[in-house]
Amino acid sequence: MAAPLVTVPPLVEPGPPLGPHELVRYSRHVLLPQIGELGQRRLRRARVCVVGAGGLGAPVLQYLAAAGVGRIGVVDFDEVDESNLQRQVVHRHADVGRPKVDSAREAVLERNPDVDVVVHAVRLEPGNVDAVLGGYDLVVDGTDNFPTRYLVADACERLGLPHVWGSIFRFDAQVTVFWAAPPAGSGVPAVGLRDLFPNPPAPGTVPSCAEGGVLGPMCGQVGSLMATEVIKLVTGAGAPLIGRVAVLDALASRWHEVPLAGAAAQPERAVQVSDGEDRADQRAVQPAPVGAVGPAELAARLAARSAGEDDFVLLDVREPHEHAAMSIAGGILTPLASVLDGSGLVDLDPRRAVVVYCHSGVRSQRAAEVMVARGFARVDNLDGGIVAWLRSPEGAAAH
Repeated sequence: MAAPLVTVPPLVEPGPPLGPHELVRYSRHVLLPQIGELGQRRLRRARVCVVGAGGLGAPVLQYLAAAGVGRIGVVDFDEVDESNLQRQVVHRHADVGRPKVDSAREAVLERNPDVDVVVHAVRLEPGNVDAVLGGYDLVVDGTDNFPTRYLVADACERLGLPHVWGSIFRFDAQVTVFWAAPPAGSGVPAVGLRDLFPNPPAPGTVPSCAEGGVLGPMCGQVGSLMATEVIKLVTGAGAPLIGRVAVLDALASRWHEVPLAGAAAQPERAVQVSDGEDRADQRAVQPAPVGAVGPAELAARLAARSAGEDDFVLLDVREPHEHAAMSIAGGILTPLASVLDGSGLVDLDPRRAVVVYCHSGVRSQRAAEVMVARGFARVDNLDGGIVAWLRSPEGAAAH
């Protein structure tokens, strides 16, 4: 059964009347009866914080700037990497190596110099998240890791802020709006991220976009929908995606909707932690002692192995198509799933040393922990994965 469509009052009071140049610039919004001149004044007065200037944050930032949102916060502590350019369209090739907040700010101001852009070049943590987000009317989550997602979601619940959320992986995506304290009497359900996904997955069990890939143009599709939800909430236009999750299958070019029932504001669903992790899970899933090697050390050990001076197994826990595209010579393909269920370990001698690698080091860390727990004497993880290997002098020389 489809979830009922509900509307909410405008989130922001209107600002002063629009000037002549604003009436021209935003004329296509003013012509829309659901937005109009009053709605555009609300947009100009709105304060929206976009967490993450990456694949989803990039189109959100561009469209919010073009729409005339008065103040836009940008939260990101990362630098632009060349691999970002395939989908993070606010960053240019010349921005590689620069802080993402700086290149994002420039892109927003180039799009609309009237916008007040506030940059937060910080890693969100329990000690600063409320202070950063508390100065805004609405939060957009465009992050790509589970601890930060839960940290932001829990903070929005505490602060009572509406929270536009999007998730994207390979060819699939989800978009919804969480709000633990919607306007009284609006009929809007109180929902939060933990109503959709109660706890974050165990570390290493879900590959990131850096490990599994993502279709670049799909970020534009999903980010545009997220920006639309922001405008609807600010102006009161239409029915926001509260209590509904829009799900995209890009390969089939199909959107469908899943109802979401929640009780984010009820005492029995109160948030217990504020650091993006579930403490019960932390007690149950403690990382096993795993060593780490860098590219230089791995190259030396590979040379020693060739000379008969070292005896270790090099294990690639990526998927077969990743291994076929690029691998480290002398490694054995054993996908993570086969490590987790034990089927890929039956022919390995647990007394031999093992070095494990994947794309960026996340899956291999998980595999190494499982192997240590199963009694393997020495397991080292390649720090940074094959990405770090290919960027190192040793890896470049080998390829």
